[in-house]
Amino acid sequence: MKLWDKEISTEQGILAFTTGKDPLYDLDLASYDVLGSMAHTIMLAETGLLEKDEAAQLLLELEQLHSEAMEGKLVLEPGVEDIHSQVEMVLTRKLGDVGKKIHTGRSRNDQVMVDIKLFLRDEIKEVAGRTMNLAELLLKQATTHRDVLMPGYTHMQVAMPSSFGLWFGGYAESLSDDLTYLQGIHAIVNQNPLGSAAGFGSSFPVDRELTTRLLSFDNLHISSVNAQMNRGKTEWYVGTGIGAIASSIARLAMDAVLFMGQNYRFISLPPELTTGSSIMPHKKNPDVLELIRAKCNRLTMVASEVSAVTGNLISGYHRDFQLLKEILHPALEELNICLEMMQYVVEHMEVKQDILNDDTYQYIYSVEEVNLKVQAGVPFRDAYREVASEIDRGHYRPGRDHTYTHLGSIGNPGLAEIEEKLQKAYGGFRFVNSTELVNKMRNYFEKS
Repeated sequence: MKLWDKEISTEQGILAFTTGKDPLYDLDLASYDVLGSMAHTIMLAETGLLEKDEAAQLLLELEQLHSEAMEGKLVLEPGVEDIHSQVEMVLTRKLGDVGKKIHTGRSRNDQVMVDIKLFLRDEIKEVAGRTMNLAELLLKQATTHRDVLMPGYTHMQVAMPSSFGLWFGGYAESLSDDLTYLQGIHAIVNQNPLGSAAGFGSSFPVDRELTTRLLSFDNLHISSVNAQMNRGKTEWYVGTGIGAIASSIARLAMDAVLFMGQNYRFISLPPELTTGSSIMPHKKNPDVLELIRAKCNRLTMVASEVSAVTGNLISGYHRDFQLLKEILHPALEELNICLEMMQYVVEHMEVKQDILNDDTYQYIYSVEEVNLKVQAGVPFRDAYREVASEIDRGHYRPGRDHTYTHLGSIGNPGLAEIEEKLQKAYGGFRFVNSTELVNKMRNYFEKS
């Protein structure tokens, strides 16, 4: 069954090619297609396009379909093209002509678009939650190891003293920035396209404001043209958010891989989080971190993949958009897995004490020596040259004291301020419970 079926035969090879993997990813949208259909049903009845008793029948069956979708029991039957067709077919099978009326006033274009918006809204909620959990764990580690010093690097060369409080806290703040960025993406995603039909509106008196309220969208795409142009842009926005978080995690993984090496030994992981070598019995390889790094580096390209599909399209719907599910759905799943794995790794990470006592880092306090001379009245550039000369001539005798006091330094890493920033970033989301929306809509006409 196809919603566009005109009883004209399509060659099976062409049909298989054009359908592609869409049925697989349509199952991710199943519960959201039902949710959008419930709001659309109520709107049809409220605008006189459907009898209220008919709408009540549809809502009852749609609620059952939502339960089946949540349990993984709603599947595409053989020969059914997509989830939209499956839902309408089941409704028609159970309710006859009443089931056939549900597509009044909408197109598959705005139907799939609202499914995608609802799906991505929930996906952002999950990603944001996992990101928040990792950031809070990093802050916990930062607090625990606040004063444990470690080398800081520039150009991969030993530079100045850092600390695990600063290092863990820095990544927590990076994820806070990613959450703030994701807020803006969530605001764009959380707009209602339903009622835009094929991208040019409908001659039916649909009430788009009502479906916006029913589905708890923060806003609606006012222009029907823009509602359809947002297909592709929505996926691109989400792709950039995936890339931002993935970039932070990949860099954290790279740091951890480096710091676990025998030439560093700043951190260690329990044996069960490492793997061995087939010929070298001493090896403890950080495979988990390496795979997180590789997967997250690949995830930074999601937005570029979306652009590669949509970059030269004019306004309006194109079948090209179908491929975006194959890009975005696996990427979201992979990001969540990487966040979960990194959470586990950071939780079990052990930190080495007294790292800077090693002679490798004897020059790491050279900046402190310059600053002491400046505080004694020597102009900075002269102080810099004096210390550089002492190092060159082998006369430099480093101290081990430091006087960092400003916010964001090893003496004052600002962990409470980062926590406040993080809570503000996460608290800025207005998340919605999709199942609660179903429960509110199922008895809509009993209330009225």
